[in-house]
Amino acid sequence: MDILDAVIIAIVEGLTEFLPVSSTGHMIIAQNVLSVESTVFVKAFTFIIQFGAILSVVCLYWKRFFRLNHTPAPAGASGFRRFLHKYDFYWKLFVAFIPAAVLGLLFSDLIDKMLESVTVVAVMLIVGGIFMLFCDKIFSHGSEKTEMTEKRAFWIGMFQCISMIPGVSRSMATIVGGMAQKLTRKAAAEFSFFLAVPTMFAATVYKMYDLLKEGGTQIIADNLSVLLVGNIVAFIVALLAIKFFIAFVTKYGFKLFGWYRIVVGGAILVMLALGYDLALM
Repeated sequence: MDILDAVIIAIVEGLTEFLPVSSTGHMIIAQNVLSVESTVFVKAFTFIIQFGAILSVVCLYWKRFFRLNHTPAPAGASGFRRFLHKYDFYWKLFVAFIPAAVLGLLFSDLIDKMLESVTVVAVMLIVGGIFMLFCDKIFSHGSEKTEMTEKRAFWIGMFQCISMIPGVSRSMATIVGGMAQKLTRKAAAEFSFFLAVPTMFAATVYKMYDLLKEGGTQIIADNLSVLLVGNIVAFIVALLAIKFFIAFVTKYGFKLFGWYRIVVGGAILVMLALGYDLALM
């Protein structure tokens, strides 16, 4: 992989990571269009540049990430509940993060096996796309809440577990989970971005650990400039993509993303039918 390949793949990562379109499916297409071999480093690269995307969320919403809750705690709250009230934002992220963390550790081998199936990615892109054509109507009644509660956070975290199936899209699963909990499209999308930070960070650290355990220290050292460029590009592009997505989905909903997913999933199936060897990142 050269610098140009890294820039293009980082652009794809930044554009698709926070949109409900599945970054995995786009990585498949990008890698094959560029004829980039799926080496140990390339696989690591696609996880490591998530760090740049994570930083874009923290940068864009830094006031939310670094602000404690100084409103009065509920009357009669215990010392521990008062503590949770003060760190309310982080507590709810933790509650939402736990389901995927637990299932991810328990079923990591199964998840990796599913990641080897490009067909699963393509089919789930199409299935998820069809669902997104109708999700605005499905959740049109009662989706008017903006307050995040522990219960809503937990159920959004449960929905996030669905995204362990390649092609579902973590963003789509968590946004739908939020709307199922009566949140507005904007509130659901923003919490999806917030939840991406601990989730993606944990996944990146886990994959980095696997790489280093297999002697990947030298691989990272030899490709440090490529990793740096990739993270910078992913950061900038993700920042722009998040701003666009919030404005677009608040005004127009998810139908366009549904059609887009169907087209991408169909394109992958056509490429497979034509005999292309599509290797997952």
